[in-house]
Amino acid sequence: MKRKNFVKTVAFVLLAPAVLLTACKEAEKKKITAENQQTYTCSMHPQIVQNKPGTCPICGMDLVPFNKNAKDATLTLGESQIALANITTMTVGISALSDYKQLNGRLVTDPEKTTVISSRVPGRIEVLYVKETGVKVNKGQPLYKIYSEQLAALQQEYLLAAAQVKQFPDDTRFQQIEKAARQKLVLYDQSDAQINQLLQLQKVNPYVVYPATASGVISELSVSEGQYITEGGAIMRLEAYHQLWVEADIYPAEASAIQVGQSVKVIVAGWESEPQTMTVQFINPALQSGSQLMQVRGSIANPDNRWQPGLQANILLPVKSKGNVLSLPVDAVIRDGKGTHVWIEKAQGKFEPRMVTTGLENFDAVEITDGLTAGDNVVITGAYLLYAEYMLKKGADPMANMSKHQH
Repeated sequence: MKRKNFVKTVAFVLLAPAVLLTACKEAEKKKITAENQQTYTCSMHPQIVQNKPGTCPICGMDLVPFNKNAKDATLTLGESQIALANITTMTVGISALSDYKQLNGRLVTDPEKTTVISSRVPGRIEVLYVKETGVKVNKGQPLYKIYSEQLAALQQEYLLAAAQVKQFPDDTRFQQIEKAARQKLVLYDQSDAQINQLLQLQKVNPYVVYPATASGVISELSVSEGQYITEGGAIMRLEAYHQLWVEADIYPAEASAIQVGQSVKVIVAGWESEPQTMTVQFINPALQSGSQLMQVRGSIANPDNRWQPGLQANILLPVKSKGNVLSLPVDAVIRDGKGTHVWIEKAQGKFEPRMVTTGLENFDAVEITDGLTAGDNVVITGAYLLYAEYMLKKGADPMANMSKHQH
C-alpha cells in the first residue's frame, strides 16, 4: 500500500511541471487572442465598448472599430486631414486681457442720416414715381410730379422780367427785378437747367417734377396721387442706413464705468464673430420714461446695409483687465468632467493634449494660468475635432490618465 502511494506521488511530481507549462501557454494564448481581438465603440459615447459590431444602446449609431491597446497619447494627422478638419495653430505669447460687462442694446436709425422730402410749393400731386416704402432711391432720381398754379404764376413773372431786361438792357431796375424773380424760382427748387429751358421755350409749365435731394430708403410715404398738399407739407421720409446708432441701457450706479469718448466693443446679434469698435458719443443724464435706466449711445458703420435698425446689439464694457498674461481664444480650450485641456502641436502633424488651468475670461479669450509657456504652438481651431478623433481611435478620454504638464 505504501509502495502504491509512493508511485502516485512521484508521478504527480513529474507531471506537475508539464501541466503548469501547458496552463501557462493556454493563458498566454488567451491573452494574445484578447489583445488582438477587435473591439468596437460609439464615436459619440466612447464608454460603450464591445467585442463585436453593433449599434450604440444610447444613440443607436453604428459602432466603429478602435484599438483599445494604444498607449500613445498623441495623434498624428496627414496634411489632407488637417486641411479637412480646418486645424490651425498659434504661438502663445504674453499680452493684456480684459473682462467685459455686457450692456443690452439695439441698432437705431441715425437721425442725422434722415431726410424729409417736403413740397416747396402748394399744389396737387399728379404722379408719384415711387409708391411704396422700403424702396431705395438715389439722389437726383424723380420722386413726384406736382401741379402748382402758384409756381406757374412765378414762372410767368420771371418771363415778363426777362423780357423787360431784354428790351431795356441798360436799366438796372429791370435787371434787379429779373434777378429777384429768378431767385424766387430757385427757392422753389427750380434748377438752372429748368429756368434756362423756361426762357428758351417761353412757355409756362405748371407741372413740375421734383427729384430726390438725397439717397436713401423710403421709410414713410405721407401722400397719394391726386392729393392736394400745402407748401412745406411732408411727402416722404428717406433714411440712409450706411451708419447706424447703437443705443444701450445702463443703470445709474454703473454709469461711472463709462465715459464719452471711450472706445468699446459692439456685438451685433448674428455677427458675434465680427465685433465692431465704437466710440461712446453720448450718455443721457436723464432716466428713460417708466424705467430706472440711463442710455448710452454711439454710432457704427454699416457696410452694404447688412444690418437693419431694430437688431439686437450689445455693448461690451471693460470692467477688469490684466497685463502680461498668456491667453487663448475660447474655442481652443476644451472642458469636460475630468478638467480643462488644449492641444499642442509637438511636430508637423503631431498633436498632444495638455491639461491647463484657466483664469480671467471674456467672450472671445481666456487666460491660461498654468499648463502652457510662451512659445507653445496651440491648436485654436479644430480642437474639438482632435478630441473626438482621439476618443474614436483610442477609445478613451485624452485626459483620463494625464496629469498637468509640469514646467
